Amino acid sequence: MRASEIRRLIQLKPIELDAASRRLSACHDIYELRRSARRVIPRPVFDYVDGAADEELSMAANVRAFRRWQFQPRALTQVAAVDTATRLLDRDLPLPLVLAPTGYTRMMHPAGEGAVARAAQRHGLPYTLSTMATTSIEDVAAAARPDLWFQLYIQKDEGLTKELVNRAAAAGYRVLVVTVDTFVTGHRTRDEKNGLVIPPALTLQTLGNIAVKPAYWLRMLRSEAIDFANFTQMGATTIEGTGTMFNPTVGWDDIAALRSRWPGKLVIKGPVSAADAARAAELGVDGLQLSNHGGRQLDRTVPSVDLIARVRDAVGPDIAVVVDSGVRHGADIAVALALGADACAIGRAYLYGLMAGGEPGVDKVIDILTDQFVRTLHLMGISSVAELRERGRDLLVAP
Repeated sequence: MRASEIRRLIQLKPIELDAASRRLSACHDIYELRRSARRVIPRPVFDYVDGAADEELSMAANVRAFRRWQFQPRALTQVAAVDTATRLLDRDLPLPLVLAPTGYTRMMHPAGEGAVARAAQRHGLPYTLSTMATTSIEDVAAAARPDLWFQLYIQKDEGLTKELVNRAAAAGYRVLVVTVDTFVTGHRTRDEKNGLVIPPALTLQTLGNIAVKPAYWLRMLRSEAIDFANFTQMGATTIEGTGTMFNPTVGWDDIAALRSRWPGKLVIKGPVSAADAARAAELGVDGLQLSNHGGRQLDRTVPSVDLIARVRDAVGPDIAVVVDSGVRHGADIAVALALGADACAIGRAYLYGLMAGGEPGVDKVIDILTDQFVRTLHLMGISSVAELRERGRDLLVAP
């Protein structure tokens, strides 16, 4: 064989000089992004994202619950293309996916909430800003204009709760997501062992982390200080300490009051039972986000995916149902929709991408899940999200 022929056979890719781009190009699923993030992020920060409450049984069960379901594909359906478009809370989306709220996001990467919002905007997806964000309600709205949702922890200070709600409405947030499973914070063992304080403080332990993860700390030092952007004069605190701000006596009257005051769509987020879902619907709630907080609150809570069918039967077709906790693959989205959900929400998944590669890492996560979802529907013989939801339960084999 001639040298010229050998050169045509061996085509070397140009060397990627940017370390983050190299990391992302080597990742092909969410689990590889997780491993990549673990290599570059200090352990206390990674454990905050990756960990859960107590024995972390709920977190593991969430993932297993999705994977218990098996597909029974339709044969010879002549599906040439898959339409992933859907409608959620009166908004057309290209994919049944929502970017869920995550606290302290600039601790994972300096680009933080703004990066996630911009990625959501590029993909035409909703982004939910957390009450405990490290970028303010107004700054996120100025940085990007996706379909903006705001997640609310009802505060002990009623005036502060009203202020947060009013600020979100004034800044153009369309959906208010009220979390109802955080009357106290869950016992997160990893955070306690690591002595995690938000914002991160320089201790002997963190000084050791600087030595082994210098790039992370260099990014942090070059960026603005991390703080609780939606609150003033709040100093460093532990995860458990943040829970002292939340109202432990929230009841249905509080939801009714928010419904009367909030001008947009209202969603309740938590491990909502069928009976509670029906009651929320009676109060005029527009949607339910079935969630056990990714296993970060009450350990041993029922996986969210196991609630879908019962909740859908209880509220009928007109209430939006979004599902989070355990979504790691596009096939998980297919399972949720087949059971009756309208969309899935991701939190940890996009944080792995953010930690591994900043804003492009969030894009990578969305692209991975999109490709997986399209391929799953294609192989199931399903041509659209609408068809998946219509035929869903016939396509699944019960665990």
